[in-house]
Amino acid sequence: MAMLNSLDIEGRPSDTRVVVAMSGGVDSSVTAALLADAGYDVVGITLQLYDHGAATHRKGACCAGRDIHDARAVAERIGIPHYVLDYESRFKEAVIERFADSYVAGETPVPCVECNQLIKFRDLLETARELGAKILATGHYVASRTLPGRGRALYRAREAERDQSYFLFATTRTQLDMLRFPLGERTKAETRELARRFGLAVADKHDSQDICFVPSGHYADVIERLRPGAAAPGEIVDLDGRVLGGHDGIIHFTVGQRRGLGISAGIPLYVLRLDAPSRRVVVGPREALRTSRIRLRDVNWLGDGTAAEAVERRPDVYVKVRSTRPPQPAWLRSGVDGGIDVELIASEDGVSRGQACAFYDAAEGQARVLGGGVIASTIAAARSTTGAAMAVAR
Repeated sequence: MAMLNSLDIEGRPSDTRVVVAMSGGVDSSVTAALLADAGYDVVGITLQLYDHGAATHRKGACCAGRDIHDARAVAERIGIPHYVLDYESRFKEAVIERFADSYVAGETPVPCVECNQLIKFRDLLETARELGAKILATGHYVASRTLPGRGRALYRAREAERDQSYFLFATTRTQLDMLRFPLGERTKAETRELARRFGLAVADKHDSQDICFVPSGHYADVIERLRPGAAAPGEIVDLDGRVLGGHDGIIHFTVGQRRGLGISAGIPLYVLRLDAPSRRVVVGPREALRTSRIRLRDVNWLGDGTAAEAVERRPDVYVKVRSTRPPQPAWLRSGVDGGIDVELIASEDGVSRGQACAFYDAAEGQARVLGGGVIASTIAAARSTTGAAMAVAR
């Protein structure tokens, strides 16, 4: 069929082994089919990351029994070897346990970032090397391209609504050299059409919408099972510390939440921060949610030079603090102890500790991904209160 113009892979296809991470969904299935059709020595690998049991497998859940079956069926259809690797213990330690600890600490973690960073692009990449593969390919909607004489760079996907670069900011330059994302220049509609042309049974399979190990979408239930006693009761207070009510555990709340507070007031109240040590949920008006400066940890830099040099140049950048929000203009600033802060030109609301903050060189189109970090703390935008401007650290 020879449907792909260029996979940006050096060497003759027949002499080049490519491992494809196959989740059982349409995206990774088409990725494997495209590479096999182009003549590459393709090996499909599915990671068994968890098992909720047959009773909880449902449409949209990823990498459970149904998905392994679908991945195996696709591999048989396109004529490639397929292996299932048991990564349950590693996934539990590196992703699920850290997710639980982060939530208990009052953060809003993004486990897909750590799964990509610690499982798919580290452990699976090493497995691919052990199998003699030159390339690890995935079905992510993100693009990578060769830079003149200096490795590869990561870019947003062609279809903005499908772009997954926010979850891949922690990918390193070394990892990028071996990674390929054949769907980054395609739309989802094109991918499904390719699946039909290849005769893949997953062509119309629904996309996963939830965190894979929380198929019900009820995060608190998972946290309580992993950390018994985490749902300890506490107080709901305003910015001045006045008690407005009680709650059954901070794990039931997220920054920016309005509904389900169980208290009444003259104005709409929102969750401003979660104080884990005191088990307090701090609430206030929406204007108090506005954040002007973000302090980061675990920063990964993918732009030119080093992160410190970028701060010195004081470039205009664009940042995303949630996967569903478009990039917003910002500046990179020097933080404490050599860290990096992000100063938002237009403040954002609902920014929480534990979220990812991805950097880009442009706001629209297939912007280059410059890296990112995990939000360690925030500083609220100045707000007017009885004529005085004040900032609230969170």
